[in-house]
Amino acid sequence: MKKMVTLALAVIMAFTLAACGSSNGNAEKNGSTNSNASTGKVRTLKFAALETAYGKTAWEEVAAAFEKTVPGVKVEMTIEKNIEDVIGPTMKSGEFPDVIHLAVGQPKGLTETFVKDNNMTDLTDVLSMTVPGEEVAVSEKIIPGFTDTTITNPYNDGKTYLMPMFYSPTGLFYNEGLLEQKGWEVPKTWDEMWALGDKAKAEGIALFAYPTTGYFDSFFYAMLNAVGGPDFFTKAMSYSEGIWQSAEATQAFDMITKLASYTEKTVPANGNKDNFTKNQQLILDNKAIFMPNGTWVVNEMANAPRAEGFKWGFTALPAVADGGDRYSYTFFEQIWVPAKAENPDLAKQFIAYLYSDEAAAIFANAGAIQPIAGMSGKLEGDNKLFYSIYDNGAKAAMGAFATTVPVEGVNISDTVFGSIDSIVTGAKTEQEWVDSITKASDALRNAK
Repeated sequence: MKKMVTLALAVIMAFTLAACGSSNGNAEKNGSTNSNASTGKVRTLKFAALETAYGKTAWEEVAAAFEKTVPGVKVEMTIEKNIEDVIGPTMKSGEFPDVIHLAVGQPKGLTETFVKDNNMTDLTDVLSMTVPGEEVAVSEKIIPGFTDTTITNPYNDGKTYLMPMFYSPTGLFYNEGLLEQKGWEVPKTWDEMWALGDKAKAEGIALFAYPTTGYFDSFFYAMLNAVGGPDFFTKAMSYSEGIWQSAEATQAFDMITKLASYTEKTVPANGNKDNFTKNQQLILDNKAIFMPNGTWVVNEMANAPRAEGFKWGFTALPAVADGGDRYSYTFFEQIWVPAKAENPDLAKQFIAYLYSDEAAAIFANAGAIQPIAGMSGKLEGDNKLFYSIYDNGAKAAMGAFATTVPVEGVNISDTVFGSIDSIVTGAKTEQEWVDSITKASDALRNAK
């Protein structure tokens, strides 16, 4: 299920590598004036990461490759499943890793704590650094949008403090075989979506289903970007006053409410941790056309029965109007440098290397895909379909509701996404939904 996979996706492992060239010329090319190779000194880069499903081998291989590319550096890795417990005590005593690969959203919130305390190194200059061993800048490698999010740029000051790493795109999954059989086109706009919904209804097929209401996070975030663009999305995520009464928000609420009327009626009853696969099965049985999900759904349903001719299809949300932007939300992990790191320049060089073709190939072999332009062309099978979504015109939506101090009785995720079942069943009206979101948003805005 998503939460388990995003947890695995949320924290990967990491290693550390460092900075210096085999000659002064190479050092300058790689963004460093370090001359360790000529002096015989070895600099140690301390790297810490959470161990997840990708395993340690890929990081070890990347570390070794980095040490060859940048002589005079030794990467010292600490990769543990309880990494926060391991590095916490040493940091309290003043010893910090140079690089930490740990995403936001972890139970103990270590990364969020560093953000709230302004204890992160500004990594904006990493974007202009030349990737060690290559001739291009880091910014030229990263897919546009991944360094302009409320997660990577947490202070809204135009600076990047967390760099994006492995990611998993989300969107609408469907049976491509069904559409081919019926002669139906994948909707590019919401008007086309409604027209398809009417055609499908006439044949006893629902337009839409969802595993659980929790899957509306990525859907809702993409929708907000589609109706108002990234600036509007950022304001919504920051609880801007009056944002939920704006024309853009109203348009999003209206479309989701209309979509609820096209949703398979059995979905709310099965939208829980025990029966969510029954809702996913609706797509495989041709009882519903689209569902929001992430790339993990393929493995989740690998052994499930399916209609003859079934073939996974994947698309971004339709545009609000003809020619408008289409968005696909992506979950991604982050890597960062503590403000008190002993070797910040070396840490930046190491992070720059992680976007090299050499490192990317090693990671991809372990199933860890980075937001590097053109990577989709190097993948095979379903992964090629999923990760090419941004190469085919879709824009990446990223970020989430801003973290605030806790407010008793307020959970913005439950209020926004958890209400979808009630909208589908009719137990709650759209206006009641909007009012509850506004109330929660106002409380959190005052808690920032």
